[in-house]
Amino acid sequence: MQAHLIEIKATAFVLWRPHHVAIAPRLVIGQFAPGNPPALAGRREFDLAPMPGHGDLWGIRADQCGLADGEVYHYWFEVTDSSPFRDGRRILCADPTALTVDWRLLSDHLPPPFNANDQAPASVVKFEGGRLVACDPGGETAVASHPIAFDNARPNHRMVIYELPTSWTKTNVHGDPQIGVGTFRDVLALVDANAESMGFAGVLALRVGRSHLLDLGVNALELLPIADSFVEREWGYATSNYFAPDHDLGFPDGNSSPSSHADLAALVDACHDAGIRFIVDVVMAFGTCGPVEHVNFPEFHIDPQLEPGDPDRWQSSGQGTRDGFGGRLWRYGRPATGYDPVAGGISTIVPARQLMKACLLRWMSQFSLDGIRMDSVNNVANWDFVQEYKDLARRAWAESGGAPDRFIVVGEELSVPLELLTQGRLDGLWNEDFKRIVRNAILGQADDEEPSFEWSVRKMIDCRLLGFRDGAQAVNYVGSHDVEGFRNERLFDFLRNNGVVFTEERIKLAFACLLTAVGIPMILAGDEFADEHDLGVVHPPKQRDAVNFGRLEDPFRRRIFDYVARLVKIRTTSPALSVNDTEFIHVDLHDGKRVLAWRRGAAGSEHQVVVVANFSDFATANAASSSAEYRVHNWPPTPPGMAWREVTQDRLVPADWVGREPIFPWEAKVYTLTSE
Repeated sequence: MQAHLIEIKATAFVLWRPHHVAIAPRLVIGQFAPGNPPALAGRREFDLAPMPGHGDLWGIRADQCGLADGEVYHYWFEVTDSSPFRDGRRILCADPTALTVDWRLLSDHLPPPFNANDQAPASVVKFEGGRLVACDPGGETAVASHPIAFDNARPNHRMVIYELPTSWTKTNVHGDPQIGVGTFRDVLALVDANAESMGFAGVLALRVGRSHLLDLGVNALELLPIADSFVEREWGYATSNYFAPDHDLGFPDGNSSPSSHADLAALVDACHDAGIRFIVDVVMAFGTCGPVEHVNFPEFHIDPQLEPGDPDRWQSSGQGTRDGFGGRLWRYGRPATGYDPVAGGISTIVPARQLMKACLLRWMSQFSLDGIRMDSVNNVANWDFVQEYKDLARRAWAESGGAPDRFIVVGEELSVPLELLTQGRLDGLWNEDFKRIVRNAILGQADDEEPSFEWSVRKMIDCRLLGFRDGAQAVNYVGSHDVEGFRNERLFDFLRNNGVVFTEERIKLAFACLLTAVGIPMILAGDEFADEHDLGVVHPPKQRDAVNFGRLEDPFRRRIFDYVARLVKIRTTSPALSVNDTEFIHVDLHDGKRVLAWRRGAAGSEHQVVVVANFSDFATANAASSSAEYRVHNWPPTPPGMAWREVTQDRLVPADWVGREPIFPWEAKVYTLTSE
């Protein structure tokens, strides 16, 4: 399924809905010439004109531009600036629907009120066989990733997601952290054992012969925003060019030119071959230093300070004024009549909505996405659009032959607006409540919003008690990329900041809760081996912490990794953990104890998991003695021919010892039925 505008772009340079047209927009085109700085060679300029039957779609046919077959071209559009923060002069901007951009070649600097952020990267395309073809700046033609095979893709209720930032670090010979970027090729080295890391060679987890993600056992990879950002080699929450994969993430050290398309396609293919679903994070509320600011600010963007009476200025759920976080908010509520870039033809549309939908179809068709995470849905400020986006994604997935339960559209909003689920706007939501509760629990505290410790744990383990209807609607996590501020730190730092010196058992306990709870578990990269902050631990900068895979070599961190990997394996394979069935069979809150046990899976079935979790300093007296025991009186009967295996230590439990094993402080034991 492809957007109509993308089909037109195969034969013409097109610019949709320029705001000022008294002076026609122009195409400025040439070829990249290396140098200090690089330059545009063979520069030519062509006036654009309205395309036949579309007064708001301006363009020029590629065969009218004197292009040579097989050559790569760099280009901009020259428009009369529509930004209310500039002076309305002519400016070069990137193609708002460019499939590739090249930040090595920038448009000319203009005098104030313009600044360096107004220097746009060149858009890139190849002319081949009479058509305009997506390519990397070096000429590599963009080849679409192959879809994940049905048998390789795990359904939503059996997913374990790995959330991976682009900011990575490694420790130098002096013991100091060196912050870098994990490019698409570096991520490939986490998946494909035969791939070599470009920027982190020598780091254990990325060495040839190792596959960190397969060793961990996760079956879904969620990359933070990978659409192109003007921010250099940093996190992607400042999206500039929505249709293009990020220039920096495809430009590892040692390359002479970026290869974002080829590298990202190779990464997706490797994930799909390994049975790992590929999920992307999209920033829909605001864009930063994007070309549409100049092409048509009034129709596509809104500034709440300039338009205090406009309904597009308010967040959903009564959360106040929208925040662009230094970018420009997208306007999703003002209709217009004109060309529809998704369906073609003339109709009443909301321009920003259709731009984002066209972008969605481009990413799904080119990179075979298996899921989407929408950032800050309240700040998107239009739930109708959120649902339209989700519905279109699902329709495109179905038309590609995908099974309904092997694709998901999840929203992130820390207030957890469940109406988005009850109204069918989204498939799922991030469950921020889980993070808050589990962090209280591993400190031995009741949650801030619950009357007791028991009910804190019950709601943590069964998200239906929080208002979710099904486990596939809730994405649970002990930490996420939002590491800013108190109690949002990485798990290791959170514990240390709360006076916990011996962190290993409590980190393991948190993961036992995460991986046996109702919901979709998500692991922030690095937490599986107790990574810590390199950029400050008390109030780390938002979305800036870097993952340091080198720490996996520390012995206690390796023990945590192995523990988590065993739990991930049972999570992805056990039928008991793929259903909602949950029963608390034991609660012991006497004499300083906080011990609870829960059963997952249908009672009496051959697929049950029992967790015994000790959220206290209590330990069975003389635990090493053969006579020491702790009784869980309501232990489920063992079906004939079955036995219990304790997962975290991978050992069979003698039949006369089931439900009687000693317990230790801050420990969780996870038991599953197995054939004798």
